[in-house]
Amino acid sequence: MVQQITMHYLWWILALVLIGLEVAIPGYFMLWIGIAAAATGLLLLVAPSLSLLAQAVAFALLAFASCAVYWYGLRPRLQRHAAGDERLNRRGEQMIGQRYVLVEPIVNGRGKAQVGDGQWLVSGPDLPLGSTVEVLGVEGTTLKVRPAA
Repeated sequence: MVQQITMHYLWWILALVLIGLEVAIPGYFMLWIGIAAAATGLLLLVAPSLSLLAQAVAFALLAFASCAVYWYGLRPRLQRHAAGDERLNRRGEQMIGQRYVLVEPIVNGRGKAQVGDGQWLVSGPDLPLGSTVEVLGVEGTTLKVRPAA
């Protein structure tokens, strides 16, 4: 009885080791296999009389099932979500179509606009201080602008 009670702790320790490996070496599969080990520990807590062979079979089935849930269920959703915004890490492109106020006039094609709590370089036709501009595009860290209509 004492051996069966402590056996579920071994599955949970294995789960923590596998999830720790996932943190150290990301790849998604150790996480799901670790979840299967934790589920096996939970199963053993509910049914403590399971033999070691039954535990191993349950672990293998749960590991395949959890990896399949990730591969066929969660992964496609994550890929669709990530593909939905190709501009995620390109902040300048996210500003296209937005309107901002000039904090430095555009002289000889160069000026600055207030964007949030910062200022961005802008290029476009000469405009006075305080003009509202619309972002047309981005070139490096410079916003291409035109007078807002």
